[in-house]
Order: sequence, then structure tokens, then C-alpha cells
Amino acid sequence: MDERVLEKEIINNIRNFIQCLGSGFCFIGNQHRIEVDGEEFFADLLFFQRDLKALVVIELKKGKFKPSYLGQLNFYLAALDEKERKNGENPAIGILLCREANKSVVELAIRDYSKPMGVATYRTADELPAGYKVLAPIIEEVPKMLNEAEYEEGSEEE
Repeated sequence: MDERVLEKEIINNIRNFIQCLGSGFCFIGNQHRIEVDGEEFFADLLFFQRDLKALVVIELKKGKFKPSYLGQLNFYLAALDEKERKNGENPAIGILLCREANKSVVELAIRDYSKPMGVATYRTADELPAGYKVLAPIIEEVPKMLNEAEYEEGSEEE
């Protein structure tokens, strides 16, 4: 499935998606424009989480996890913290949603990053740090939603 198709499905079902995320999530937008020194970058989905008082970037990847995806996500988090974070807000949080991931590769890739990031296919709810338990529903529900969207797309092509 193409990442844009997946994004469109999420946007078309934004209420259900937000409910999967859990309470306190507010949708800011998709393809959120971030400008850095005249260059434009676009984060797939941007939310604000009221309980954590933080922006939450969700990057969508159609295939298997690649360590390079974390570099892109880390850049978005740093840019959002510098350009858009307001007084009293916590640093932005990143979530990478990909089709599959090798746990060992993810663990090594994410180990030395200092920004709060996670890979949805890797973390389970009981592995989250206590302060981030509010994110648990996304880890459990979103993969189901992605499978349903992929199934529906496959049905339309037939």
C-alpha cells in the first residue's frame, strides 16, 4: 500500500483513528509543513496530546522498518521543538508506523536517539515508560486499522 493511500484512509477516518490513539489527542493536520532555512519538509500526521502537553508526529512507512526512517523523524521532532513548540509544552514525540520491523534492528537503531520516539510495530503497551502509557492504544489498535485499510484497498482493485 502506498503511504499516501494509507494517509488518505486515516484522514477519511480521522475520528476512528483519534479514538484508537486514546484520550487527549487533537488533530492538527496532515502533510504538516515545516520550514527550515527556506527548505520545506512535510510531516505525515501531526497531533497534540493534551495530557502530555506535546506535539505528536506520526510518520507512515509502507514497508519494513529502516533505521534511516528514524533520522527523518528525529529531524521533524527537532524542527517542531525549535519552530513550533510553545512555552509550557514538552518536547515533541515521534511515532513511526511501518508494516513490519525486526525488533533487534529497531532496538539498535533507536538506542542512542535522545528524542522520544517509538516504532509502533515494535513496542507493546507494557514496555512503555510510565509517563507515556497514554500512547498505548495506538500500539494495540492501529495495526488492526492498517490491515483493514489494506484489505479494503485490495478489494477495490479486484
